[in-house]
Amino acid sequence: MSFDNEQQIDYSSYLPSAPQARSAAAEMVATRQSEQVKAALFSAKQFPRDQQAAFNRIMQACQRKKLAEEAEYEFPKGGSKVNGPSIRLAEVIAQNWGNMEYGVIELEQVNGLSKMEAYAWDIETNTRRSMIFNVKHERKSKGKLSKLDDPRDVYELTANMGSRRVRACILGVIPGDIVDAAVEQCRKTLKAGYDEPLTDRIRKALQKFQEKYGVTKEMIEEYLGCSQESFTENDFLRIASIWRSLNDNMAKREDYFTFKPVKTTTSAEEEFKQLQETGGESDVPTGQSELPLE
Repeated sequence: MSFDNEQQIDYSSYLPSAPQARSAAAEMVATRQSEQVKAALFSAKQFPRDQQAAFNRIMQACQRKKLAEEAEYEFPKGGSKVNGPSIRLAEVIAQNWGNMEYGVIELEQVNGLSKMEAYAWDIETNTRRSMIFNVKHERKSKGKLSKLDDPRDVYELTANMGSRRVRACILGVIPGDIVDAAVEQCRKTLKAGYDEPLTDRIRKALQKFQEKYGVTKEMIEEYLGCSQESFTENDFLRIASIWRSLNDNMAKREDYFTFKPVKTTTSAEEEFKQLQETGGESDVPTGQSELPLE
């Protein structure tokens, strides 16, 4: 047996490929992020939060009427209503709680899809919550899906989807009793912050719903389950929450109210109805002149 004609084995393919060298810009960004994290951790340990002072700041912020009006969202789901703290209230709580970092990052964007990460990090306790999700670059309008090509439309869509996850992450890090107290304070601010009586506010709200969205008083009464004369302050808050949801395109009017189809009658149907009412006699001339009797 001869081994002279044996083929040589190429072992180069068995070796792992050499790692690609990162650019100077990538190295600079990574170094800066690392230093920022170290600085945040050091600052949180050197200046820990005073929980009582933080709670007082949150309660004081919730006494602002503008914030109180945007503090809650509401939308129907599965025959019931879902409500909770809005992203605006969650941001205010996180800012006043202190030693926190939150936001949303686009990890990659390929083939009409963005991979996003929303996060909230309590630096002092090292409690972190994050969500990774995908956002397709498409929008549903009138039952049809349309692709988004404009970078601005894509940015607005991803930012809108990301803000909802950021809210969930913040509320998952902040103690629940702090959030509940903030919501309750916002409701008290709303009830005490109006100069007009409740009846006048409800009348103006019903008028605005009719003018902008075509929602009648009867539709709102059916939704709330009582007549206009029985509306309470909480009912007014629910109406205001629906108004914000419609204004922010979080929901459609059909999600809350029942719109009955309007039947339009043609001219032929109107003539037939008149004939039935007059017993079949028509006043329309037939075009035939009367013959003389002489």
